[in-house]
Amino acid sequence: MSSILHTRLGGWQSSRRMFALSVLLSLQGLATAAGEPIVVGQVAPFSGPQAVTGLAVSAGAKLYFDSVNARGGVRGRPLKLVTRDDAQKPEDTVRLTKELIASEAPVAMIGTVGTANLEALAKDGVLVRQRVSMLGAVSGAASVAQAEGMHVVKASYHDEVGRLFGQLAGLGVTTAGLVYQNDGLGRDVLTGAEAAAKQSGIRLEVRSAYERNTTAVEKSVAEMIASKVQVVFLGATTAAGIEFVKQYRDAGGTATLYGMSIIDTDALLKALGPLRSRGYAFSVVLPLAHQTNRAVVREYLQLRQASTDRNLSARSIEGYIAAKALVKVLEDTKSFSAAGVSNAIDAAKSVDVGGYVLDFTAKDRTGSRYVDFAMFGADGKIIQ
Repeated sequence: MSSILHTRLGGWQSSRRMFALSVLLSLQGLATAAGEPIVVGQVAPFSGPQAVTGLAVSAGAKLYFDSVNARGGVRGRPLKLVTRDDAQKPEDTVRLTKELIASEAPVAMIGTVGTANLEALAKDGVLVRQRVSMLGAVSGAASVAQAEGMHVVKASYHDEVGRLFGQLAGLGVTTAGLVYQNDGLGRDVLTGAEAAAKQSGIRLEVRSAYERNTTAVEKSVAEMIASKVQVVFLGATTAAGIEFVKQYRDAGGTATLYGMSIIDTDALLKALGPLRSRGYAFSVVLPLAHQTNRAVVREYLQLRQASTDRNLSARSIEGYIAAKALVKVLEDTKSFSAAGVSNAIDAAKSVDVGGYVLDFTAKDRTGSRYVDFAMFGADGKIIQ
């Protein structure tokens, strides 16, 4: 009798253990499901001439995502940034975006760099077909701002150039030259500059193009030196812009140089040093590091100071702001599907990331129209 009781008791205990184990596994399964990462994709240049921009934007986005994950993620789910390197080749941008969407199922894309790259994505239509939005597309071109499913977190190139020429006219400037990249970015800047010059009464005397994805600016330097214009406006990317400033100053050029906001000023200052950078002026379409009256700048600087990521630079705040805007949308949306997130972004009218407000509902322009100007003074300090 006792052996029968012992056998039955052992069986009951075994069943109890199995039941407890099954409950535990079920709970673990629920916990895993609740904690599944929210994937955000980025296809950008992490090699080649524009790597400095791709790496900086990615570092800024990751800086914010890491801070969100440190406090528990979005409704208990961590954010995961998955990246691919397109070396800023449009055909690779399209191919890698398709592959990333198919393999990783991101809720959104972020921070693809380059007008031609974004135009290629828009032409292919992959984002629209898959209902995956791009937040923080790194271009201010009208073609990008107006593309379905793409959202830009800064002013457009036309806003930027228009404000600049209006300010120059007020300072008595009458002649200017334009150095621009020979692609969609440069042509958009050229269109905006010609319209702005005509409106402001400034003569755009020289229009000089250099080839995309190169730093071959020797011809442009020679043309600007010969022209003796008062101002040279650089519709250039970072590497080419730095090379132009270097060669132009070395050749004795005396015009005031205005760089577009897309030129990384940290990289320029590091490459040229305070002496050769002095007097270089540039557009500002995102908050600067010294503007600590903005909450987004204060928190960005605090996180950046604690970070060891060497890719963080002046351009990183663009990725940071895009990442924060995306998280604010995620926190307010009911669905973490790509389609649900896309709908939420399209309807986001007043996204305040900390003293910098974005509106993604206007389909014919960028999410912000903020434009200002600054200049490097003595010892590389920014004067605004």
